[in-house]
Amino acid sequence: MSKPLNDTLHKVTQRVIERSQPTRSAYLDLIRREGDNMGERSAVSCSNLAHAYAGMEEDKPALVSARGANIGIVTSYNDMLSAHQPYGRYPDRLKIYARELGATAQVAGGTPAMCDGVTQGEVGMELSLFSRDVIALSTAVALSHAMYDGALMLGICDKIVPGLLMGALRFGHLPAIFVPSGPMPTGIPNKEKQRVRQLYAEGKADRTELLASEMASYHSPGTCTFFGTANSNQMMMEMMGLHIPGSAFIQPGTQLRQALDREAVHRVAALGRKGDDYRPLGLCVDEKAIINAAVGLLATGGSTNHAIHLPAMARAAGVIFDWDDLSELSHAVPLIAQVYPNGSGDVNQFHAAGGMGYVIGELLGAGLAHPDILTVGRGDFSDYAREPGLEDEALVWREVGAAGDDTMLRPITNPFRRDGGMRLLQGNLGRACFKTSAVEESRWTIEAPCRVFEDQPSVAAAFTAGELDRDVVVVVRFQGPRANGMPELHKLTPPLGVLQDRGFKVALVTDGRMSGASGKVPAAIHCTPEALGGGPLARLRDGDVVRLCGVTGELSTTADLASRDPAPDPHPDMGTGRELFGMLRRFADGAEQGASAMLSTGGI
Repeated sequence: MSKPLNDTLHKVTQRVIERSQPTRSAYLDLIRREGDNMGERSAVSCSNLAHAYAGMEEDKPALVSARGANIGIVTSYNDMLSAHQPYGRYPDRLKIYARELGATAQVAGGTPAMCDGVTQGEVGMELSLFSRDVIALSTAVALSHAMYDGALMLGICDKIVPGLLMGALRFGHLPAIFVPSGPMPTGIPNKEKQRVRQLYAEGKADRTELLASEMASYHSPGTCTFFGTANSNQMMMEMMGLHIPGSAFIQPGTQLRQALDREAVHRVAALGRKGDDYRPLGLCVDEKAIINAAVGLLATGGSTNHAIHLPAMARAAGVIFDWDDLSELSHAVPLIAQVYPNGSGDVNQFHAAGGMGYVIGELLGAGLAHPDILTVGRGDFSDYAREPGLEDEALVWREVGAAGDDTMLRPITNPFRRDGGMRLLQGNLGRACFKTSAVEESRWTIEAPCRVFEDQPSVAAAFTAGELDRDVVVVVRFQGPRANGMPELHKLTPPLGVLQDRGFKVALVTDGRMSGASGKVPAAIHCTPEALGGGPLARLRDGDVVRLCGVTGELSTTADLASRDPAPDPHPDMGTGRELFGMLRRFADGAEQGASAMLSTGGI
């Protein structure tokens, strides 16, 4: 199925391996020591064991005998987040599946799981990115009890999967499998949702109409069905071999979903040190797995948030991956999937058309993915090019075949675009990311006078007042990690989209984030160095001509920035718990390094 590696893929992989040699070696030494120090549970103090066993009721005899694996469940369940609502009943089922093998399972701990959809445009969004560090820390607390032979990670959405992986990698001597719960059924057509949003932005629809439209889109338990950060997470877990093959987009509550969950329990129990198929997480997540994740992101037009999450997840495994690597891969990896907001269909339609099995098969067949990564499946990475199903209630995997919908999936030989559409922009305004795959090619280059803002409400007010009815580059600064936690600025998309539809040349430049749900308007995002502390955006003034170009990779201004003093740093706001995150803001590193205070202060 696979063929010799693409030259660019090989080149970037070797560069990442060489660059990461000291940090990766140190990481592998760490997990070897941790594995050797873990020992047997029977060697742990009887008092310690009694505490751990006290609440386990019918599983106590199996725990005392220590004959089977004890699996730690790290769950991010809550029922405010629709994607995670199904996890409420998972522990009871997973424990039953473990008992089938003579194994046991315990809920090792819970992590927070905030919903970026709920906090969009609200002050709570300033906690979002750093919730990833909190989730990683919570995962470490959960796994610190030295009671587990493996781990099941229950999480799907934006910061949750990266945080779970970052925390679990510090216990990389343990096998770990990520267990998704799947997307909700398809709601109203995405074009209709966009139409009502823009009507509301123009004052032509009221709040009742908008709420009815939104609730027809986000309507039941399961992951939101657009290809944002949550579903990009699931795609990347498949590309890294950390799911049971084909698990990503099977809907909650189905018999197939339960069969895949059962397989996850059986597999993680088989992957521990006591068996003959030891596959610790730290060996699964290596340089090649990180490259595969990046390739999947580019081939499917996934979320821009992973330009931040992927370097952070890599660092937790001792791998150094940067935006030069991502951009160079983007020139070699064609876009073979178009899922809303890049296309018309959602992830359910994507899966029905062939989904991840088709994508992985195409990438392997073109030498654009590493076939030799260590996965959690029963075979090798080629198993992920198949799709799961049931035959007489037994779990099987079938060949995918040709794409079932060429408006959503195309072969490598006839892609939607010849490149992956994640460009690095750089110039005298710093370095930034531009998701060209979401933007019409005629809009890849924008040059216009800028209007400078320091928050989203000010942009909305200027739009409502008609002050932006012209060619304009909207600059929203002091939105970086150290300024206010780097919130998503997704609320900017409707008004800027309206301006673009009116015929104006419009672009966004910001040191904040835009979500995987954003598109249409050209945007240079994650600008680094950020404005706080005197970054280039802090020296821009209204009327300065700004140019961003996805063709040449340029992000620049004709203004003489060196002759200007930067705008003063804003005072951090308090309320909604933001003051509690001051330490994380203060010590966070740059967006390209992953924007993590935890990693930067932990020497990782």
